[in-house]
Amino acid sequence: MVIAGGGTAGWMAAAAIARVLGSAVDVTLVESDAIGTVGVGESTIPPLVAYNRLLGINEADFMRATNATFKLGINFEGWRNGTDSYFHSFGITGKDHWSAGFQHFWRYGRERGHDQPYADYCLELGAAMAGKFAHLPDNGLNYAYQLDATAYARFLRNMAEGDGTTRIEGRIAQVELDGESGDIAALTLDSGQRIEGDLFLDCTGFRALLIEGALHAGFDDWTHWLPCDAAIAVQTENVRPPIPYTRAMAHDAGWQWRIPLQHRTGNGLVYCSRYLSQDAALERLLGNIEGKPLTEPNKLRFTTGARRRQWHRNCVAIGLSGGFMEPLESTSIHLIQRAVLRLIRMMPLDRISPRDIAEFNDQQHVDMVQIRDFLILHYKVTERDDSAFWRQCRDMEIPDTLTQKIELFRETGRVFRRNEELFAENSWVQVMLGQGIVPQSHHPIAEKLNDEELASLLSNLRDLVTRTVSGLPDHAAYVARYCGARQPEAV
Repeated sequence: MVIAGGGTAGWMAAAAIARVLGSAVDVTLVESDAIGTVGVGESTIPPLVAYNRLLGINEADFMRATNATFKLGINFEGWRNGTDSYFHSFGITGKDHWSAGFQHFWRYGRERGHDQPYADYCLELGAAMAGKFAHLPDNGLNYAYQLDATAYARFLRNMAEGDGTTRIEGRIAQVELDGESGDIAALTLDSGQRIEGDLFLDCTGFRALLIEGALHAGFDDWTHWLPCDAAIAVQTENVRPPIPYTRAMAHDAGWQWRIPLQHRTGNGLVYCSRYLSQDAALERLLGNIEGKPLTEPNKLRFTTGARRRQWHRNCVAIGLSGGFMEPLESTSIHLIQRAVLRLIRMMPLDRISPRDIAEFNDQQHVDMVQIRDFLILHYKVTERDDSAFWRQCRDMEIPDTLTQKIELFRETGRVFRRNEELFAENSWVQVMLGQGIVPQSHHPIAEKLNDEELASLLSNLRDLVTRTVSGLPDHAAYVARYCGARQPEAV
């Protein structure tokens, strides 16, 4: 197997394949130190915790190496009307019944005079707002990481090379195709070195040198639903202890992120170039950061969408070469993880099966469409009309799959998770409520409770959140004790 490109995607693939399959697969990774990586994917979601455990990675060592902090969710600021905020947590809100989610009991409670916010019933949200964190028994607090993606790639490289991966330094000059089959036969480097392989992974990022440049797999453009097409990222000094969540702050042509790590803060402005110029975006970002900039601004252009065939012939696209979902819900590293683990489950023994290719592509497409719809939700369901950008988002036509999800929740309060969908029911509920959709009805199971039982259920759940949060340590102090990284001395 030949992996074209390093970065987060290349080394996540190499580390997992080498660790899981060992000598059963010979792994060679080709990358050039002269080619930079995007490297701004600093905010992650909970499946990465399981990914690292699967590879036998010690969490404290990994967090120390990547200057990571814990993440309990994302605080969305200004998305509904410009002045609001709501939190998308990684946890479970309240307590579900098998027949209906907790939102039905919460909504019925509102009818019966219990007007506490839905957010009051979520432990992860309470801990995040209080700036607290700890590992709880039975995975009682669901979390992810805020990390240095470049350092994560270095960490995985050391691991992969220790497990037998061969790294070759060099820039890819040509992708050679087999004249008969049309498959990729070899990569030729600037040095003239020729690297043959049976299966090639394209981890070349937006360039997609193999999957698109050589094999022309095709691309579905989704910018008519997700119009942001540019970003500027910059890292700054920390001015306060890191908090256990990411901030997503809407502006009149997109949004801004703020991600606190142990040693610095990641910042970025995502915007639609139709409504905001690059110079104006840079000025806006630099005018809304905290702390001294540590890096030169990194300017990115992108097209949100998906490769039509992410496994084509003997080439599999991993990461940005397979498509791009804007970073609103921190899914970039997750999509790398999903593709890598899916490939391992479908790894050919001798010849590549067209059935495996078809299944892989179908599952990848479903993943990306479901994430796409969840991202569109944040833009479409808004009361903002203060700019042309938000009016376009509010008025745009959306996929039927998303319309069904929104209207089902609006009318009945119901949300259903399909086909191992990444974002579970509570994620959809939190965002739809946060964006201003309140269900018109609830499941009849809620009315099985009399007033006293309903009051007891709701108060007990709120009290449990309050008591648990009060007993948690400060997040920054916990990180320092558990995985504190040695910081560079001031000059």
